[in-house]
Amino acid sequence: PAAAPAAPPAAPPAGAPAAEDPLLARVDGQPVRLSDVLATAQDVLPADMRDLPPAMLMQVIPAEVRRQLLERTITERALTGAAKAAGLDREEAVRRRIQRAEDQELQQAFLAREVAASVTDTALRARYDQESGKRQGDEEVHARHILLKTEPEAQAALAAVKGGEDFGAVAKRLSTDPGSRDGGDLGFFKRGDMVPEFAEAAFAMKPGELSAPVKSPFGWHVIKVEERRAAPVPGFEESRQQLRQQMLQEQVDAVVQRVRAGARVERLDQPPAGGSLLDNASPPAAGAAPPAASPPGGARPAPQRR
Repeated sequence: PAAAPAAPPAAPPAGAPAAEDPLLARVDGQPVRLSDVLATAQDVLPADMRDLPPAMLMQVIPAEVRRQLLERTITERALTGAAKAAGLDREEAVRRRIQRAEDQELQQAFLAREVAASVTDTALRARYDQESGKRQGDEEVHARHILLKTEPEAQAALAAVKGGEDFGAVAKRLSTDPGSRDGGDLGFFKRGDMVPEFAEAAFAMKPGELSAPVKSPFGWHVIKVEERRAAPVPGFEESRQQLRQQMLQEQVDAVVQRVRAGARVERLDQPPAGGSLLDNASPPAAGAAPPAASPPGGARPAPQRR
């Protein structure tokens, strides 16, 4: 199933005093309370606000946003009432979709409950400490380059440097790269940061070496490698989200396997290729939207790196 939504702020319990869950409107006689508006808010609020307690959430939401949320809740309630009045809730196709949505919510709620207690800050820190000693940063190169339009121009620039002229000075004088004002300095970069032709040449060189002219889609480069190093290993805070997703996935996989192993399953057909639909289930989302973030893919042009 898809990743579970963030857990909504706890709604006031049934039978709570009206002051905790005040009546805000009625739609065709049906009450619309604060808890209904908070439920609506889960669809539209930023992820980092969804775990706030109801009282705090209502304090940080501007009055105009609260009004819009109430209007949306009223509209949704009116549409639901109209759909029921039209008998759509009794149509078989609609009932199947409703049942499917209910099943998915139950699955995600179960997975979230089962794994939440396991993926704590303490567990994340312990996992980071366990793995950090085994980690090695990616290889990086610190290089400069001179970018020119033609190979003869690049050969002339290389000859000037070999003749004793400072590499940075030649880059400032001749290079067409926007970074030439910094003497062609590209700083440290990883192999995948640059176009393949440039990266292959730079990572084959030793500090202090000059390259023969290297052709890339952007022209001809003369490259000088300044340093090589292993990139610093990311700290705990930088690694937290990736570790969290990794541990959540592991816990979800374990729960799915445990539940499947304990279920009485009678197969009346041939097992489908690929196994269970719940195999590789997505971990439940945290209060923040995932990640996510992922690292940018693809190579970038060497002369554009600053």
